[in-house]
Amino acid sequence: MSGVSDGIVVIGAARTPFGRFGGSLRDWPLPRLSAIAVQGALQSADVEPEAIHEFALGVNLPGSDRSVARQSSLHAGLPLDCTSYTVDRACCSSLAALAMAARAIGAGATDVAVAGGVENMSRVPFFLEDLRWGHRLGEVRLSDQLVISCPYTGVPRAVQAADEALSFGIGREEQDAWALRSQQRWSEASARGDLQRWIVAVQDEDGTTELEVDECPRPDTSLEALAALPTVNGSRTVTAGNAPAMATGAAALVIASAQEATRRATAPLARLLAVEADSGPPEKIASIPAHAATRSLAAAAVELRQIELIEINEAFAAVPLVSTAVLGAGDQGLTEHLRSITNVNGGAIAVGHPTGATAARLVMQIVEELRRRGGGLGLVTICGGIGEAQAAVVEVPAP
Repeated sequence: MSGVSDGIVVIGAARTPFGRFGGSLRDWPLPRLSAIAVQGALQSADVEPEAIHEFALGVNLPGSDRSVARQSSLHAGLPLDCTSYTVDRACCSSLAALAMAARAIGAGATDVAVAGGVENMSRVPFFLEDLRWGHRLGEVRLSDQLVISCPYTGVPRAVQAADEALSFGIGREEQDAWALRSQQRWSEASARGDLQRWIVAVQDEDGTTELEVDECPRPDTSLEALAALPTVNGSRTVTAGNAPAMATGAAALVIASAQEATRRATAPLARLLAVEADSGPPEKIASIPAHAATRSLAAAAVELRQIELIEINEAFAAVPLVSTAVLGAGDQGLTEHLRSITNVNGGAIAVGHPTGATAARLVMQIVEELRRRGGGLGLVTICGGIGEAQAAVVEVPAP
């Protein structure tokens, strides 16, 4: 969408803790998990479920499940006539869902909506894609979607990220240093209590708490430990340490027209100035977030120099490093400045990357940090899919 009108605001947000691969949340179905985030976001916005008639949910790896958004809507107690749709734009999915929900408000279809995302990478099944019509002789081949490769080219994402980083002169040491920074910044922010505002515990139907804190961070990581890790999937620089953990989690945002927020006497958390998508060469996953960011800034009529904080998803450490270099346009001083305001509280390398939910987490994380600092303009951008990206510009009002 090009430029969101002045009248769309974020009024509520919530996310579950992010669980590690095979961890506490491994058995949770997507609809039930996302419903927890939706209910938490509605509670934070003080909006009754009956008011929601538009719900967009980003999911990248639904496995064998279907109509995930509709199921989630029912679990969350949204109205039976709520329009619910599942959005797949790979890692961009929850930001794409936000764009679609904002379009609905802008078009006058609704005054308030919920957008978010969910992923449980522990529940992604193996596939038997050639067995339906029988298999007389030879081996039966199981296909695993969690060997993350570009579905168009077949090239592992880790190879794509490393190759593009190296073309910018960004090597293994710099990527490991960024990974360490992510872990340290996340640990420091957690200790300050800066990351807990929007987290709602995951509880079973009997009230038993399954998880209330993020499971993936590794605060004891050292540069020496990172340097000792082997590269993965044929990549020249990417390791398990400078890439995010596969994770499980859900996140949701409540958005509304400014008029509806005023009617409800609700103070907006942020104005949504623009949400833009971009696409490019399939192998350019580390630089495409910068191009989406540029589009989003133009749509919002905001200059890069006005941005106070940036969130660039750490799909790999290479991504924020390359994208800030592209945004810096050859000016090393500007590039270093951009890196200094990017992911100031750490990112997916620390907390994990439940692909459908991460983009919504980025939005709420930047909004919270800008609120803590007294307001300002923030930029969120994320790569995904086959050379795709999504970006948003938000403005947090001064208290």
